[in-house]
Amino acid sequence: MTMTSDTILRAIARWWSEFKIQTRLMATATLVVSILMSGLTFWAVNSIQQNARLNDTRYGQDLGLLLAADVAPLVAAQNYSAVADFSSKFYERSSSIRYMLYADRDGEIYYGIPYSAPPVNSALALRRRMQLPERYTTSHDPLVRQHKTPNGLVADVFVPLTYNNEYLGVLAIGINPNATLAASSGLTRDVTIAVFVSLWIMVILGGVFNALTITQPIKELLQGVQNIASGNFKQRIDLPFGGELGELITSFNDMAERLETYEAQNIEELQSQKAKLETLVSTIADGAILLDTDMRIILANPTAQRLFNWEGMQVMGENALNCLPAPVCERLTCPLFKTAAGESEGGEFRVTLQEPSPRSLRVLLTSVFDSQRERPKGIAMTVQDITREVELNEAKGQLISNVSHELRTPLFNIKSIIETIQEYGSDLPHQRQQEFLETANYETDRLTRLVNDFLDISRLESGRPYQFGPVDVTQVMEQILRTYHLNATNKGIHLDSDIHRPLPLVWGNYDLLVQVFANLVGNALKFTPEGGRVTMRAYIWKRPGTHSNNQENNHPWWVRIEVSDTGMGISSEDIPRVFERFFRAENRVHTLEGTGLGLAIVQDIIQKHHTQIHVASEVGVGTTFWFDLNLDESEPIPMNSPDYRGGYAGSEQIQ
Repeated sequence: MTMTSDTILRAIARWWSEFKIQTRLMATATLVVSILMSGLTFWAVNSIQQNARLNDTRYGQDLGLLLAADVAPLVAAQNYSAVADFSSKFYERSSSIRYMLYADRDGEIYYGIPYSAPPVNSALALRRRMQLPERYTTSHDPLVRQHKTPNGLVADVFVPLTYNNEYLGVLAIGINPNATLAASSGLTRDVTIAVFVSLWIMVILGGVFNALTITQPIKELLQGVQNIASGNFKQRIDLPFGGELGELITSFNDMAERLETYEAQNIEELQSQKAKLETLVSTIADGAILLDTDMRIILANPTAQRLFNWEGMQVMGENALNCLPAPVCERLTCPLFKTAAGESEGGEFRVTLQEPSPRSLRVLLTSVFDSQRERPKGIAMTVQDITREVELNEAKGQLISNVSHELRTPLFNIKSIIETIQEYGSDLPHQRQQEFLETANYETDRLTRLVNDFLDISRLESGRPYQFGPVDVTQVMEQILRTYHLNATNKGIHLDSDIHRPLPLVWGNYDLLVQVFANLVGNALKFTPEGGRVTMRAYIWKRPGTHSNNQENNHPWWVRIEVSDTGMGISSEDIPRVFERFFRAENRVHTLEGTGLGLAIVQDIIQKHHTQIHVASEVGVGTTFWFDLNLDESEPIPMNSPDYRGGYAGSEQIQ
């Protein structure tokens, strides 16, 4: 029984769930109206019946009091024949009286109509006793009650018989209900039920008509709108309806036709815009990652895949926290969840990765909101590789520290000398004064060189444009020979050049090349002992593996420059660092002072000439620096020129 009830309830619930809101509202409204009308109807019927019962009660009370007043003297006189005669006449004249019973003080019935007590008094005779209601009293007020019988409803009236304030017994009268009022209330009830049933029949018929003429077309329109919303612009509705509904169907078909036309016209443009956007995202230098609120990866451009080593991996649709490197997850897990929950709109974070190589990343988190900017729809991650920036900041800090140190020492020495001369003045011996002045002059020159080197570095890194053009390297080398000839002679060093003439013009900047030669020759003279040799070489040579004598503007011929000395040399562990700023390899082998910027300046200048400088050295033997310069485009290709490979034998190691 329980399973059947559950099945019926589930069936009703499923049947009800299939109704639309409009149908549910109509059914609910009909049910409410029906219940309200039914309640009013039954209230009216009940009121009529109550009034009928009240009228019957009043009639029975009045009739009982009238009869009791007439028969009470006869009962007191024990004239039962007169009582019987009067009661019979009274019963015959009144059609509403069903029965009349007389009982004595003890409730024994001694007379009744239409039946009466036995005329004999015998021990074998059946004695009938009236069962009085509990609420009955012997006062003058009658008691009325109603009870059902096989012949219908009867109102029982119990009237005390009193005479001269003496209780003589009780008179019970049965009153039939008012037939007219009962028939009227039955008719009203029947009419109300008929109206109730008719109302539901009309509602059901109206619902069926509505389903056939309105609901079905609306369902077709709803299905068509859903198809249009899903992108099916070929949807059409073909229903034979006129009037406003027919106009609505026609308008819908016209709209679908226009949308199909617009789709055909705009699909190519939309695809083009999408392709442009995808190309833009894929080509930007920063990594771009788009996540949904569940941390799934929706988009990751090639830069992001490269930064996180995702090449060849399928990460789309995966949880980002399962794909990102461990340091990134550790740093971004909490911010990502806060951003996805709308508690934060993002932020900037820095993460350091050690594998596969040390890198510093800047990650920017930005919330992606809906059109009303109320709910977060996703997270945009911008990933920037700031390794170079961090290195530059560290280099900047190191540069400031080194500059401060380099400037402080000569300034302190100069200040100390000035304070000493100012304090002692003429008390100092002449020779001592000369020593102080020579030291101050030396420290001033050192400051000058340091400032000039800083200015050269700053000028080279400022992005200042330099004019490049044809340069005669022979002329540059001859100028350097004239400049450093006296210095080399004073140190007892032989300074010469080995130029294979005639050299073609090279592409470069004359002043920058003069500075390169000056720094290289100056370093060579400083680190070469007395009796040593410093040599500048220049010769033309051809790249190995090239056979054509003309490759448009890219000649296979170069001019190689070498600056070699027979000085102290550089140890193998210091060679990789000789071009670093403020690195002075000489501090490990001797006490000669320098700024440590000369070779860094040389490297920057050579790189501006689109080439590289190289070094080979051996401690106690000497050092050679060399680089290649491109021929000027206007320079003819040297035909029948010897493929010279003389000079420093190690020069061919870097071809």
